[in-house]
Amino acid sequence: MAHAVRFHETGGPDVLTWEEVTVGEPGPGEVRVRHEAVGLNFADTYFRTGLYPVRLPEGMGVEAAGVVEAVGDGVTGVAAGDRVTYSGSPLGAYSTERIMPASHLIVLPPQISCETAAAMTMRGLTAAYLLRRIHTLKSGDTVLLHAAAGGVGLILSQWAALLGIRVIGTVSSEEKAELALAHGCEHVIRYRHEDVAERVRELTGGAGVPVVFDSIGKDTFAGSLASLARRGLLVCFGTASGPVPPIDAMQLALTGSVFVTRPALADYIADPAERAALAGELFEHVVAGRIRIEINQRYDLEDAEQAHRDLESGRTTGSSVFVL
Repeated sequence: MAHAVRFHETGGPDVLTWEEVTVGEPGPGEVRVRHEAVGLNFADTYFRTGLYPVRLPEGMGVEAAGVVEAVGDGVTGVAAGDRVTYSGSPLGAYSTERIMPASHLIVLPPQISCETAAAMTMRGLTAAYLLRRIHTLKSGDTVLLHAAAGGVGLILSQWAALLGIRVIGTVSSEEKAELALAHGCEHVIRYRHEDVAERVRELTGGAGVPVVFDSIGKDTFAGSLASLARRGLLVCFGTASGPVPPIDAMQLALTGSVFVTRPALADYIADPAERAALAGELFEHVVAGRIRIEINQRYDLEDAEQAHRDLESGRTTGSSVFVL
């Protein structure tokens, strides 16, 4: 019997339940995937708490990797026995097996394990579009990256270093500072002890940075704006501390005619060709060893409640996965 983590009401980690589920056979355009590893992402908590509303009851999770066990009519591009990964809707990745639209799957190269794939697909594709699609960055540019020791942060910092882009990362502890520096950050700011914007100005000769990548949200928004160079871009791609406050357009003008965007990964991988290009570039770096995927937390699926507690408390670093 297949099992899945589901939630019947929004709330804290305790609303997650471990249930037996019936999977069935894939229909036209669908496949049945047996998971070998499932990604744990902060965005999962947005669905659980109701920040991202969904119809209940619902499954949990948007990222996993495993083996295709059956294919429905009309499926092309994947076959039974293929190792695949995915990131995106529909919810339900916290499961031992499930039915998925075949069009959402990415076939894995043989050198990348399912565990590594589950640790990097969402985070790696996020780092890919942030660096390669959001803004034209060139070698020698400096960016500010919040949560530099997190899963996206460690991948983005390594990738930026390959492109010659200097990264100033923010972290909460000395341990996380060492981790960020070891993965490509040129400077780290311990935000609990230093004024982020003031330190960014010191490190950039007063100019500020052309781009800030901010996955924290409410607590860092003001400091992020104050860290931007004239006509800089603030990329708000997460809300770990809460939603970004309402934006006053005049404030953007007075801060230096700056820009703010709130992108979503789904809009950067909706085009299959663009998704394939971003995934291909990511896989190439990982296979070559130029980008290391750090899996620093592993859980059983039945322990999803504890995993969410660890995630929201800030105790995790790098990537976290459920291993089946």
